[in-house]
Amino acid sequence: MAASLLRRDKKATAAHLKADLNRTDNSSGLRQLQELLDNVLNPEKPPSDTEALDWCKYLLAGGDGFEEFCKTVRSYDNATLCGLVWTANFVAYRCRTCGISPCMSLCAECFNNGDHTGHDFNMFRSQAGGACDCGDSNVMRESGFCRRHRLKTGENVPSVPNDLLLMSEMVLPRFIISIIQYLRDGYTEPESATDRDLQKVLQQLEPQISFLEDLTKMGGAMRTVLTKILTNQQIFKELSMGQEENLYAKRNYEKYLSALKNSGLVSVEEKGSAGAGAGAADSPAGAGALSLLGATAAASPDEENKEEDQDGGQCVGQRKRVKLSSSTKDPSIMDSLKHKCFLEELLFWTIKYEFPQKMVTFLLNMLPDQDYKITFTKTFVQHYAFIMKTLMKSHESDTMSNRIVHISVQLFSNEELARHVTEECQLLDIMVTVLLYMMESCLIKSELQDEENNRHVVVNCGEALLKNNTYWPLVSDFINILSHQSVAKRFLEDHSLLMLWMSFVSFFQGMNLNKRELNEHVEFESQTYYAAFAAELEACAQPMWGLLTHCKVKETQEYTKTVVRYCLETLQIWFDAISFVDEPAPNQVTFHLPLHRYYAMFLSKAVKCQGLDLDSLLPDQEMLMKIMVHPLQIQASLSEIHSNMWVRNGLQIKGQAMTYVQSHFCNSMIDPDIFLLQVCASRLDPDYFISSVFERFKVVDLLTMASQHQNTVLDAEQERPMLEGALTFLVILCSLRIHMGMTDDEILRAEMVSQLCMNDRTHSSLLDLIPENPNPKSGIVPGSCSFEEMLSAVADFKAPVFEPGGSMQQGMYTPKAEVWEKEFDPIMVILRTVYRRDVQSAMDRYSAFLKQSGIHTGNPWPPYKERTPLHPCYRGLVRLLHCKTLHIVIFTLLYKIWMDHQNMSEHVLCMVLYLVELGLDNNMQEDKEDEEPCIEEHCHDSWFPGTSLLSNLHHVINFVRVRVPETAPEVERKRERERERERETPPSTSAETSSFGQNLREAQLFSLVAERRRKFQEIINRSNHEASQSVRPKSSSRWHPPGSPPQMVTEILEIRESMLSLLIKLHQKLSAKQNSLSAGWLEEADPARHSHGDGITAIERILAKAASRSRHSKRCLQEICGRVCPPVPPKKNSPGDKKSMDKEERRQRARERQQKLLAEFASRQKSFMETAMDVESPEAEAAMDVGSAEPLESEVLYDCVICGQSGPSTEDRPTGLVVLLQASSVLGHRCRSDEAKRLPTSDEERIFPEDTCGATNDVRLALMQRYFIDSSCLQAVSIGWDGGVYVQTCGHTLHIDCHKSYMESLRNDQVLQGFSVDKGEFTCPLCRQFANSVLPCKPGRGTEAGAWHTLSNKSPATLVKEVENLQDELGIFPVSTYTESNLTKEMESVIKDIKNATQKKYMDYGKNPGSPDNDFLFMYSVARTNLELELVHRGGNLCSGGASAAAKRSCLNQLFHVLAMHMRLYSIDSAYNPWTRLTQITQNREPEYGDEDRPEVPMLFRDVPSLLIIFVLTMPQPLRKEHFTCIVKVLYTLQYTQALAALSVKFSPEERLAWSNTGAAKKNMPNSEKSWETLLSHVISELTKAKCTYESRSEESMLSSSVWSPQSIEFTLQQFCVPFLRLSCLLQHHLYGDNLPGCPLEEEFSLLISCLGLLPGPTQSSSSLSSSAACLEWNVGAFELLSQWCSELISLAGTPSQQAMTLLVQDPQWTAPHLLQLPDNYNTIFQYYHRKSCSVCNKTPKDPALCLVCGAFVCLKGLCCKQQGICECVLHSQHCGAATGIFLLINASVIIIIRGHRFCLWGSVYLDAHGEEDRDLRRGKPLFLCEERYRVLEQQWVSHTFDHINKRWGPHYNGL
Repeated sequence: MAASLLRRDKKATAAHLKADLNRTDNSSGLRQLQELLDNVLNPEKPPSDTEALDWCKYLLAGGDGFEEFCKTVRSYDNATLCGLVWTANFVAYRCRTCGISPCMSLCAECFNNGDHTGHDFNMFRSQAGGACDCGDSNVMRESGFCRRHRLKTGENVPSVPNDLLLMSEMVLPRFIISIIQYLRDGYTEPESATDRDLQKVLQQLEPQISFLEDLTKMGGAMRTVLTKILTNQQIFKELSMGQEENLYAKRNYEKYLSALKNSGLVSVEEKGSAGAGAGAADSPAGAGALSLLGATAAASPDEENKEEDQDGGQCVGQRKRVKLSSSTKDPSIMDSLKHKCFLEELLFWTIKYEFPQKMVTFLLNMLPDQDYKITFTKTFVQHYAFIMKTLMKSHESDTMSNRIVHISVQLFSNEELARHVTEECQLLDIMVTVLLYMMESCLIKSELQDEENNRHVVVNCGEALLKNNTYWPLVSDFINILSHQSVAKRFLEDHSLLMLWMSFVSFFQGMNLNKRELNEHVEFESQTYYAAFAAELEACAQPMWGLLTHCKVKETQEYTKTVVRYCLETLQIWFDAISFVDEPAPNQVTFHLPLHRYYAMFLSKAVKCQGLDLDSLLPDQEMLMKIMVHPLQIQASLSEIHSNMWVRNGLQIKGQAMTYVQSHFCNSMIDPDIFLLQVCASRLDPDYFISSVFERFKVVDLLTMASQHQNTVLDAEQERPMLEGALTFLVILCSLRIHMGMTDDEILRAEMVSQLCMNDRTHSSLLDLIPENPNPKSGIVPGSCSFEEMLSAVADFKAPVFEPGGSMQQGMYTPKAEVWEKEFDPIMVILRTVYRRDVQSAMDRYSAFLKQSGIHTGNPWPPYKERTPLHPCYRGLVRLLHCKTLHIVIFTLLYKIWMDHQNMSEHVLCMVLYLVELGLDNNMQEDKEDEEPCIEEHCHDSWFPGTSLLSNLHHVINFVRVRVPETAPEVERKRERERERERETPPSTSAETSSFGQNLREAQLFSLVAERRRKFQEIINRSNHEASQSVRPKSSSRWHPPGSPPQMVTEILEIRESMLSLLIKLHQKLSAKQNSLSAGWLEEADPARHSHGDGITAIERILAKAASRSRHSKRCLQEICGRVCPPVPPKKNSPGDKKSMDKEERRQRARERQQKLLAEFASRQKSFMETAMDVESPEAEAAMDVGSAEPLESEVLYDCVICGQSGPSTEDRPTGLVVLLQASSVLGHRCRSDEAKRLPTSDEERIFPEDTCGATNDVRLALMQRYFIDSSCLQAVSIGWDGGVYVQTCGHTLHIDCHKSYMESLRNDQVLQGFSVDKGEFTCPLCRQFANSVLPCKPGRGTEAGAWHTLSNKSPATLVKEVENLQDELGIFPVSTYTESNLTKEMESVIKDIKNATQKKYMDYGKNPGSPDNDFLFMYSVARTNLELELVHRGGNLCSGGASAAAKRSCLNQLFHVLAMHMRLYSIDSAYNPWTRLTQITQNREPEYGDEDRPEVPMLFRDVPSLLIIFVLTMPQPLRKEHFTCIVKVLYTLQYTQALAALSVKFSPEERLAWSNTGAAKKNMPNSEKSWETLLSHVISELTKAKCTYESRSEESMLSSSVWSPQSIEFTLQQFCVPFLRLSCLLQHHLYGDNLPGCPLEEEFSLLISCLGLLPGPTQSSSSLSSSAACLEWNVGAFELLSQWCSELISLAGTPSQQAMTLLVQDPQWTAPHLLQLPDNYNTIFQYYHRKSCSVCNKTPKDPALCLVCGAFVCLKGLCCKQQGICECVLHSQHCGAATGIFLLINASVIIIIRGHRFCLWGSVYLDAHGEEDRDLRRGKPLFLCEERYRVLEQQWVSHTFDHINKRWGPHYNGL
C-alpha cells in the first residue's frame, strides 16, 4: 500500500489522505498515513535525504502548496507578543524608561514603531542573543509597546477551522521522534570517541531543525499544535520506545538510557562508593549543613580515608573534596533524570549537544505560547543540575554560557513565572545546591593564619572554572531571580537555605591569599586576582545587593536580623577553622572577605532604612576585636603596597590594590570594610583601637620623642609613607560618612564632585566612575535625584572644541566654581583614587582655581571640609578623637615636626592638624564649659589628665622619658648638662630632677603595643571570667622589652610644651617670622575666613576654633603669644633676622626669575609649535614668498635644514624644497551645483556620478579621440582631474646630497614610525612634516626681475611674431646645451617621482601608451592640476587677494621650472603649432587628413587654459612678461569665441535669428570688433552653414523658456571666461611675483582683466568696464579669424565626425568639492546600512563601510570582495580618490582615512548629546552630526593635509 502511495505525486497523495482522514471513520486513512510515514521517515535513511522533508511539507499542507498553507495559518495568528528571537551580534534596543525588568529588550522594528522620544534608551549589540519583549506587560510598560503589539490582536482573530491543522497533528509527532532518534543515534560519550562528531550530526540535521523553526514562525495557531505535541505524555510513551520489531529504534533507546545515567548531581558510581550514609535520605538534616561549613574533618576517621582513596590521583592531601550529603529538600536533582514528554527529551539532547544555536532558537521561538512557557520553564529547572555538569565539561564553555543565559533570561526575568517555579519546583534550593556543587569541584585548603592546621577550604582561583568565569550563567540566573521580591522573600525566610548560602559565601572568604616575598622577586606573577575579584563581585556581592534591595522597610527587620545572625555564626566558624586568636599572621593579606562585607552591608541597611538598634545586632567585644583584624590588615597592606614593601611580589599586587578601590568594586569592597572598622571603632575601647592601627601600620617605633629610634619591621625609607598612610586612614575613618548618616543624594553628589575634581570628565566616563549599586534592578544610580540633575548642579559643560593641530576634543564636564570653593573634599578623593597621581592632579586643579579666583596664590593645603552629622548609632566613633593615646601621638608628632626629626613631612602635619580639627568639631561632652580636668579614670599614664581634646590642648607636658640609642644627641646633651652642673650645682635644680612627679608631671615612656595588650587582656578577662592565664608580662616590665638591643638607654627630655604652644611654634616655623602671631590676633580671627590656604591658615583656623570653644584655651593662647613675642621696636632688626629676611626675599626673587624664564620658554615653544605644526607653515626665505614686494637682484640663498649652511642652489650642488607629492581626485569630484550630494538612506535615493568634473572631462576626451587625430586630442584637453599629482611643501629647503644621506640614516634606523623609507617617504628634518620627494630649486635669481618685467611699447603684431619665433627657437636650442649636471639628474628623478605618485591608468590616455604625446599631456596637466587646486584652496576665486594659506604651501614656481625643463624635450611641429592658427589667417589649406583620415581637433573644441600652460612651458625660460601677456590676449580671443559659440547653441531658433540680425546691422560701426553683438551674429551666421550644429539641440533649447536680455548675455559670457582669467592671473602671480589685490566678488572680472593687462590703452579704471568684449585685442581681422575657426567645424559636417558637434557646448564653471551631505541622526545611516548587503558579494558585510566622497558601500576587511589580494576599501580608495579614501565604518561610527599604503583612525563626526564620540557604538546612545567636525574633515580632504594633521598612521597591508 505504502509503496504505491510513495510512487504517486506528493501533492495528490496529500490531498487524498487529508480527505480520508476527514471522514468520521478515518481508520483506513490513519493506517495509510502511518505506513507512508514509516517509509518516508525511516530513521535508517541518512538525515541529509531531503525527500522526507518534502513529503512532510506536502502532507502538512494537505494538498495545497506549502507557501499558501503558511499564509493561511498565519492569518489565524493570535499572538500578542513579538517574541522575535535573535542570536549574538544582533542589534537591539533597551529602553530603561519603559522597562520593568532590567533585561528588557526590543527588536529594531518594534523599537522604531513605538514612541520612545526623550526616553533613556540605548542601542546594543547582543552578546548572548535575546528575544523581543514587545507586548509582554510583565517585562515592560504598555506605553512602550509598538503599534503592532499595542492592540490586543488576539481578540478579533477568527478561530482556526478544524481541518486546517489536522494533518500537522498527525504528522509532526512522527517528525519530531525521527529527529530525536537521529540525535540519540549520533551521540557518543566523550570518552569513547576521541573527537566528538557532534557538529557533524547537527549539520546533517540542519534542514529538519530549520523546518521546525519555520513552523514556529507561522504564528500562534501552529505553536498551539506544537505545544500539544511536545507536552503530551501519551504520544511520548507510544513513540519513544520505538516499536518492538524495529531493532534500530531499540538500539537507539538503549543509547538514550545510558546517556541518561549520569544526569543527576551525584553520578551512579559516586552513589555506590559513598556508602549508604550519604545516599540515604534519612540521614539527619543538620549533618548536611554542617558538613558544608568546611568542617571537613569528618565525624569518623574511616570516612576520611574513604575520601582520600576516592581522590586517589589528585594530590591527595592538598585537595579534600567536601562531600554534600543529600539532605537537600529536593532529591530529584540528585538522581538521574526521567523524561515524560518530547519537550523534556529535546531539552536533554539540546544540553548534551552543548546548546546548538538552531535548537535554542526553536525552543525560544515557542515561548509566546503560555502553556509551553510554563512547561518549558519547569523542564529547564529540572535539568538545571545536568546543565551545570555539561557546562563544566564543555570545551566551548563561553559559547555555551551565552546560549544558556539566552534561554534563562527569557524564563526568569518574569516575576510571576519565577515565583511559580520557586514554589512548585524548589528553584531556589536547586540553584544554591547546584552552585555549591559547582564550586566544590575546585576547593583547596586555605593557608590563611595557621598554614598547617587550617581547616577552612577556599576556591582555587587558578582553576578554569573561576579563571574562565564558567560559573557566570548560574550566578547570573540566581541574581536574576533574587531581583523579584516574592522570590527573595522566600529565600530570606528559609533558614536552611540561608545557611547553605553562607557556607557557599565562605568558600570565597580568604581566597587568593598573597604572601609577601621578602627575599627575591617572585618568578611567576600569577594573574589569578582577576578571577578572584570577578568571583567575589559576581558570586557574592551581586546576590547580596539583590537581597539588600528587598530590605528597605521596617517590615523586613526580621530578614536582616536573620542574615546578620548567620553571618556572625559563619564568621565564628571561620575564625575557629583558621584557628585565629588575636594577631593576624604577618606578611599575609587577602582582599576577599565576603562574610565581613555581608555583615557590614546588612548592618548599614538595618540602621539606615529599618530603624534597628545597632547594639542589638553586634556581637560581644571579643568578637568585634576579631572582626576588625582582617579589614584593618587590608588597609595597612594598601599602605604597604604603595610604600613599595610588596615590590617583590610583582606588578600584580599593585593591580589588586587598585582593583580593590576601583569604581566597580569599591562599594562592594573598601566601603563595607571601612564601615565595619568604623562600627568596631565606635564600640571598642578607643585606646585599644588607635594602638591597633599604629601597630598594624608598623609605625609604633617611630612615635617617640627621641630624635633617633630603631624600627624592627620597616626600612627607613618606608617609615614616612607608612606613617602618612596610618594618619590618612584615621582621618578617613573619622570623617567618612557614606554609611554613617549621608543620604543617597549626598553620596551621589560627593562621589561626583570627587571624580570631577581629579579631572574633567566626559559624561560616559563619569557614569562609569560613579560607584553604582551593582544590582541591576536599582536603575542607574542610587538616590532619588537623578544623575543628570545632580550633574548640572555641580558641573558645567564644556562643548567640544578644536585645536589648530586638529586633535579632537570630547564634550567635558568641569566642576563649578562654588564646588571648588565649598565642596572639594580631598579625603573623598584619596579614598576614590586608583592612581596616586590623581590626588596630585586634584590638588593642582584646586590650586589653579584658587589662583585664578584670587583666593590664595601660594601652594594650598587640602581644604578642611565640614562633615554631615553622624547618625546617633555611631556617636561612639567620636571617642577615637578624644582618647589619650591619639593625643599622645598628636603631641609627639607635632613635637617631632617642630624639631625637624627625620621622616616627617608636610603631609604628616596636614593629617595631624586634620585630626585635631576633627576633634574640635566633634566634641564629646556637649555644652560643658567647666574645663577642669575630668575625673581621672584609673589613669596609668601621666601624659594627660583626661580624654577631652579641648582640655588636653593646653595641658603642658614638662618632661618625657624616652628610650634612645646611646649614640643619640639627647645622651650627649645630658652629659654636657651634667658637666655644667658639677661646676655650679645649685641645690634647687638637683632637687627638681630627683623629685619627679611631685609638682611636675613627668610623662612615662609611651608604648602603644603594651597599651593594646593590656586593653585586650582586660576585655578578654571581662568576657571569660575564668581569667585565662595567657596574660602578657605586666606593664611594669615595660621598661625593658625582652629582646631590645642592649645599647638602648632611658633618657629624660625636657619639653615644657603643650599642643597649643607647639602649634604656635609651628606657625612661626612655617611663616618664617619670629612673632607671626601677635597677642591681639585672636580678637579679629574668624574661622570662616580661613577655609582655603596653606598650613599657616590651617593652624590659625585651629587656634581660632580652640579659642572660641573654650575660655581656658583662649587664655593660654594669649599668654603664649605674649610670651613668645614681646613687642619689639621695629627698627632694631638683628643682623641674623635680617639675614633670614634677605634669604627669604632672595628665594622669592629667584623663584620669580625661574617662573619668568619658564613662561618665556613655554611661549617660545608654543610659537614654534604653531608655526611648525600648523599646516600653514611660514616661508623659510624670500624665494618662497613669491609675493615678496621687492624683486631681488642678487642670487637667492637657501638654508639647508640638515647641515645648516646657507648658499645658492648651483648646478653641481642643487638645493631642493621638501615636498609631498600625492595623487588627488579632489578636482574630479567637483559638481555644478552648490548643494553637496546627499547620502542615500533608503532604496529610492541614488547618487549619480556622471555629473562630476572628472566624469565630464573623461567623456569629452573619449569623444574627441573617436573623431580626431590622437596627438592633437592629447593637446586639446587636460587630464589629472582624477589622479592628478598635487605638490605641496612645508617651505624648508635642503641640499640634495644632504637629503640622500638623511634617507640613508633613516633606512638604517629600525624604529620606524608609520612611513616607508623604501618608498622615499621621510619627515622634514625641521618641522617633522610628512614628505616624499625633493623639488630642485633652479639656480639664479628669484622671481624674474628687471628687464623681464618692463612692459615695452611694442605693437601687438611684433609681440605675436616674437612669440612665434621663440617657439621655433626650441628646435634650435637642443637639450644638449644643458650638460648632464647634478641639477638635471635631480630634475629627472623628480619627474620620475611625480609619475610614480599616481597610478598608471591616470597617465595613459593616448592610443599608444608611453608615447611622447601621452607624456606631454601628463606633464602639462600636472601644472594645470596644481593651479586649479590652488584656486580651490583660495575659495574658488581670487577675491581674497594674495595672502592665503594655499600660497604658503604652494611651490608652483619651482614646479614650473622642473616641468618646463622636461617639456623642452618635445618640440611642437610648426605645421601643427596652434599658435599660427590662433594668430594668422591661413590660406585655405585643404584639411590634411593624417593617419586614419581624421582631422585635427578644431580650435573651438580646444581647452584654452591647457593651451596657455602648453605655450608657457614649451617656450624658453625665463619668459618675458610682455610675451606672457601677449599669449593671454590671443587666447582670450579664442576663449571668448568659444563662449559665443556655446551661447548661440543655447538660443532657440527664433532668438538666434533675432540676435544674428541685430548684430549684422552694427557690423559696419567703427568698433564693431569689440562688441559682442556683432561677433555673436557673425558666429551664428557662420555656424548656421553647417546644418548639424543647431539641429540636434532644438528640443533642448525649447525647454529653457527664459528670454535672453543683453545683461544676461554679458553675464554669461563673463562667467564663461572667468575660469581662464583666474588661472592666467594665478600663473602670472607665480611666474612674476605680481600682487593679487582683493576685491568683492562682483568686481572680480574687471580686476582680473586689469591685472592681466588685457585692457588696451590707458583706460584702466575698473568702472568704465561694462563689456567683456571691450578687452578683445584682435591681431588680425576678427571676422576673418572667426570664420576660419568656424570653418574648421563646418568642414566636419557630413563626415562621421559631425557627432562631435556636442563638444561645442561646454561649461568651465565648477563649484568647490564637497563630501556627501550626511543625515543629522546617525540612526538613519545605521538602520539602512548595517543590514544592507554588499553589491559585489550579496552578503551582509561583517564590517560595512561607506565612502564619504561618492557614497559607495563597501566591505571593510571582507575577504569576500578581495581582488588580487587587495581588500575592497583599499581598492575603492584607489579607484575613487587615487589612493585617498574617507570611509565611515557603520558599526563603529568612526571614520578611517586611507592614504596610499597607510591608514589612520580619524575620529567620529557623530557625537551624542554630551558631545562625546561613541566608538564601536558601545554605549548605543543616539548620535548627532557635529557640523564643525565634518567641516574640518572636508577641509582636510580638500587641502590634502591628512598626512600632516593626523599623527597616528599605520600600514594597512591592503587588508582593509
